[in-house]
Parts: sequence; C-alpha cells; structure tokens
Amino acid sequence: MNDLENKVALITGAASGIGKAAAISLANKGMKVALVDLNADDLEEVKKSINDKGQEAISLEANVAEPPSIQRAIDETVKKWNKLDTAFINAGINGAVSSIEDLTPSEWDKTIDTNLKSTFLTIKYSIPYMKTNGGSIIITSSINGNRIFKNFGMSAYSTSKAGQVAFGKMAALELAPFKIRVNMICPGAIDTNIEKNTFKDEKHLKEITIPVEYPEGNQPLSKESGSAQQVADLVYFLSSDLSNHITGTEIYIDGAESLL
Repeated sequence: MNDLENKVALITGAASGIGKAAAISLANKGMKVALVDLNADDLEEVKKSINDKGQEAISLEANVAEPPSIQRAIDETVKKWNKLDTAFINAGINGAVSSIEDLTPSEWDKTIDTNLKSTFLTIKYSIPYMKTNGGSIIITSSINGNRIFKNFGMSAYSTSKAGQVAFGKMAALELAPFKIRVNMICPGAIDTNIEKNTFKDEKHLKEITIPVEYPEGNQPLSKESGSAQQVADLVYFLSSDLSNHITGTEIYIDGAESLL
C-alpha cells in the first residue's frame, strides 16, 4: 500500500488540463478524488474515465469564486468519504488581456475572483476538515507575476498569481501547527486549454507592448511546452509523504523558460 491509498483529494478545475491529469494520476495512486468544475459535461467524462478503472471519483459542479458553491462542494466531499487529505486549488483563467487603461473594473474583478478569491475560499472551507489529521494544500500559481513580467496586458492575471504565492505562504505558517502543508506550483507554458478563457484586446495591446528579442527556443530543457502530466507528477509528490517537510514553497515547473 502506498501512502496515498484511501486518502481523499479535492481538485478544482478538474474537467481539463492540469486538473484532469492530476485527478487521473492521484486516482491511479489509490486516492479518492472529488472533481470540481463549472463544466459539468467534461467533468462527467473525467469521472467516468476514473470510475471505469474501478477507482473512486465524484463530480461536483461548482463556481469556485462563490462562497456557498465551493463550500458546498467541500462539504459534499467530506460527507461522501468522511475526510479531506489534499486540496488541489487549480481552477483559474487568463481572463481579459488588455492595457491597464482599457481593462474594465469588471474584467479585473472576474480574474481576481476566479484565481485569487477562490484560493482563499477553498483553503478557508478546507481547514476545518484538515485540522485533526493534517493534509496538503497545493495551489496552481504561475511563473507570471512571480518570476516573469513580460506578458503585456496580463496585469490582472499576474497580480492574482503573485497574490496566490503570498497568501499561500501566510497560510503555510498559520496552518503548520495543524500539520497542514501549503505549497504553490508555478508552471510555465503547459499544453492545456486555458486559452479558451483568454480574451485579448489586440488594439490596445499594441499600444503598450515593448518589443523584446528573445533567444531562439524559449523552453531550454525540452524545447517544447510542458505537459499536464508533468505537473500532475509534481502534484502527486506534494500530496505524498515524500514532501512531508516542505511547506510555504513555490516550485517552478517550466523547463527553465523563466530564466531566459
């Protein structure tokens, strides 16, 4: 038996990309997984693929930025399996990509709420269920806002991602007495469908973009974007006892892209 067998994980943004890969990976390791997303149809497909292999998964449609919605998903997870060991906070959007001058307050709010407010909410409502036996909280942040600032027009996104790291570190210290670990993963370019939640204002981006000449090949380690499975492997490590002395740490997974 590995140390994850029969443990319970809640994964937001589980219908696709990194969340889907992590859900399948953790289920393969014996974890029971609660899949949380707004996309009910894709969520059901992920659940079915896990259940078809004889593994346990439930799908919970929820809006991670709305307190009653995400709290209900967490409560239903614990009601189903009587505990919560890992919370993988992965749901997020790129949102509106525009100059600060032309970014609307509602566009700013949507990105901040979906990415940062949801992080606070998911952690807040997970804490009561983790305080007795400890657990692992993993936040999908980004190299944007933490190690690079070259993506013009992504001020709201980068702010939300930097905020996740700061909040994660505060939470790590506060929750350490309860043996709850909090770590942030910072992916670079990963093959996912996040571009579907990206809305570029090309006209105003032209006004603010500063030309930059980059070296050939922006993925030094592999010469191509990373995969969702590579991130899922990191999620497994941070969920397991292999990382039992790691907390409050941001881990970059970008093939050295952000070092250029």
